[in-house]
Amino acid sequence: MAIQRESTVEEYAAQALRFLEQSDAEFAAGDTRQGAEKLYGAACQIVIAASKQRAWGHHSHRENKNAIVRLADEYDDPFLHSGFTVAEKFHVHFHHGNLEDYDIETDRPLVRRYVHRMAALVEEYRGKGL
Repeated sequence: MAIQRESTVEEYAAQALRFLEQSDAEFAAGDTRQGAEKLYGAACQIVIAASKQRAWGHHSHRENKNAIVRLADEYDDPFLHSGFTVAEKFHVHFHHGNLEDYDIETDRPLVRRYVHRMAALVEEYRGKGL
């Protein structure tokens, strides 16, 4: 059995952006459940990238949620918490198909903004050599 190496911060961040693109394609094709899961995946991947940068735990949903709280405090930015909370709605939609079209249209841009904001913070942190 081969041992897989863990992805780098850069690979997690790049995957987040790829998931955003894939999400757009799925929504455009009318598959809201797959689009929703890719959107949620993008949010998770970028949180993992930020956590890995800081040597925080990042191997469970609980560790990711804890990281979000820490990041929101670190940057004094409540959107870093609330943006992920919106992303979680899309994860639930993947399983239950429960979001209305207006929810998707309203909340999708928020999650995209969240992922891009987090990606900028990951890049900023890396630029500081931390």
